[in-house]
Amino acid sequence: MEQVVIIGSGPAGYTAAIYAARAGYQPTVITGSVTAGGNLVNTTDVENFPGFPDGILGPELMERMAAQASRFGAQLVPDDAIEVSLGGPVKEVVTLGGLRLAASAVIVATGSSYKELGLASEKALGGRGVSYCATCDGFFFRGKEVVVVGGGDSAMEEAVFLTKFAAKVTVVHRRGELRASRIMAERALAHPQIEFAWHSVVDQIHGVEAVTGVTLRDVRSDALKPLDADGVFVAIGHTPNSELFKDQLELDRDGYIIVDGPSAPDEPGNAQHQATSLPGVFACGDVVDRVYRQAITAAGSGAQAALDAQDYLEELAAEAAIAAATI
Repeated sequence: MEQVVIIGSGPAGYTAAIYAARAGYQPTVITGSVTAGGNLVNTTDVENFPGFPDGILGPELMERMAAQASRFGAQLVPDDAIEVSLGGPVKEVVTLGGLRLAASAVIVATGSSYKELGLASEKALGGRGVSYCATCDGFFFRGKEVVVVGGGDSAMEEAVFLTKFAAKVTVVHRRGELRASRIMAERALAHPQIEFAWHSVVDQIHGVEAVTGVTLRDVRSDALKPLDADGVFVAIGHTPNSELFKDQLELDRDGYIIVDGPSAPDEPGNAQHQATSLPGVFACGDVVDRVYRQAITAAGSGAQAALDAQDYLEELAAEAAIAAATI
C-alpha cells in the first residue's frame, strides 16, 4: 500500500515527487518507459527556467529533477501505467511491466503531446530548427527567417511572438482564410513581418545539421514551391495524454483533465487547486493546462498537486485517528 503514486514525469511529475518525498510520503513515480522527462527531453537549450542564467539542456534539467526526487526518497519506476481504478478510497495502478500498486492518493502528470506534421524530416530535425514552442525557442532565431504552420489562435500567437526575434515569419496554412479568432487574425494579417502561404502545406523540411528550408505543396494543384527558412514552428495543436482516465475523471471537450482551480480567498482551508472530480486524485502540468504549457508553470502546478495530496492524506489520517479513538 503506497501513500502517493505519481503517474508521469516531466517538470510537473518530478516537482510533485520532490514535494511529496520531502513531506515524508515516499511516492512511487511511474515515469514512463520511453517518455521519462516529458517533452523537455526533446528540447535542446532551456533558457527561461529560473536558476540557470546560462541555460540548461532539457534532458539535463529533467535528470537533475529526477535525481532530486530520488534523493528525498521518491521511487522512480521506468514503466508505463496501462490501467487505473481511481474511484474508491484505495486507488489502483497497473503498469505494462506487471506492477500493481495500491495508493491512498494519485497525482496525474501525464502531460500532452504536440500534434506533428508526420514527416520523417520533421523528426530528424527536431530540436535543430523544428520547434513546437515559440516562447521556448524563439530567441534562437534572432534575425532569421522562420515558418509557422497552422491557422488557429495558437499559430497566430506564435507568429506574432516570433516577430520579436525573426526578420521574417511565413505562416503556412492549408486553407484560404484563418481559423483564428478575429482579433488574432487581424493582428497577424496586419503585421509587416508576417507573410502568408495560403492553400499550402509543408511537404518536406530540408537540412542536415539544421533546418535550411522547406518545400511547400499547394493543396489545390499539388504544385511544389521551395522556401528558404532557418526554423519551422509547428502550431497545429496539442493532445492531452488523458486517454487512460477518460472513463473515470471529468475531462473538458478537448480531453484536458478538469481541476478545481483557486479557491475563494475567504476559504483558504478548502484550497485544492489541482483536485480532480474524484477524491484523492490530483492532476497537474500540461494534461490540465491548455494555455501556458511552460516548464515553470508545470512545475508550479506539480508543487500544488503534491501539497493538495498532502492535505488530503492528513485529513485521512485525522479521520482515522478520531475513528480509532471512539472505538
